[in-house]
Amino acid sequence: MDEPGAQVEVVERDGEIVLRPYVAIPFEQTWFWTDKWQRMEHEADEDIKAGRVRSFKDVDEFLTDLES
Repeated sequence: MDEPGAQVEVVERDGEIVLRPYVAIPFEQTWFWTDKWQRMEHEADEDIKAGRVRSFKDVDEFLTDLES
């Protein structure tokens, strides 16, 4: 990562200094990386893979489905 703005995380492990690439997350996007949100993302991915989703041609069709 020899690019301008590249960052590393410095970790001491077993008497060694370890440098790991680190990508900073903008503050306004930190919610997405919470454990709770990542669990929900995983559930959504599993639902999509299993076909547990529905598609609608437009908003009206979607709203009608919600009302039923």
